[in-house]
Amino acid sequence: MTRRVPLRPGKRHGAAAGSGTPGEPSRALTSRVESARGRRSSSTRWLSRQLNDPYVQAAQQQGYRSRAAFKLLEIDDRLRLLRPGLRVVDLGAAPGGWTQVAVQRVAAQQRGAGRAGGCVVAVDFRAMAAVPGAIHLEADITAEDTPARIADALGGGAHLVLSDMAPDMMGEATTDHLRSMALGEAALDLAMAILAPGGGFVAKLLQGRDLPPFVTRLRAHFSAVRQMKPPASRVDSSEVYVVATGLRRPQ
Repeated sequence: MTRRVPLRPGKRHGAAAGSGTPGEPSRALTSRVESARGRRSSSTRWLSRQLNDPYVQAAQQQGYRSRAAFKLLEIDDRLRLLRPGLRVVDLGAAPGGWTQVAVQRVAAQQRGAGRAGGCVVAVDFRAMAAVPGAIHLEADITAEDTPARIADALGGGAHLVLSDMAPDMMGEATTDHLRSMALGEAALDLAMAILAPGGGFVAKLLQGRDLPPFVTRLRAHFSAVRQMKPPASRVDSSEVYVVATGLRRPQ
């Protein structure tokens, strides 16, 4: 079983912009949520899990908009995908946790004025609060003009496309898996249209029968493909992250 530990100083995680120095989140006492009239038991369980989740607490302490930020931090700490100067696209960006991490690690806030900072484009079909240092596009990733809009915002091909998108969960494993794979396919189609040669792709998917064919498709286009479940991913979740690097030049 994966052991969950609070993030410690000295690691590469860092703190969100303007959040101060990173540090180990305070160890809070377990909170017990009382059932309330009109609240479903599932809602009570969700609230209890949120209140007692160390990653939720750490996100609040370090200024991240979601606990999901730590998943990308953990993936990047291991693989070093995000580097200063890179052009990055975050698909399904709301509420912005992954965008915050990308902005920090590619030094997007230093772009311009003769500095070699990176560029982060956050894409979502919903409006979202701006993340300082990122360019925001309200767009449907399946729309015909979206790749051109992203490329124009980036000023060139993307070095890395990120997708932490997830479907509205129905609670039925097969249906949720298929809906997740549909999002993954759409994200990959877009990535293939905007990635520069040598670029990379990261996407969250739910495990199931259609995951192996998807990985096979990735291996046809990228030099290295990995599957990861970072420590911040809940043990009881079927989610897995596929990481593909080294997009091959078309023959």
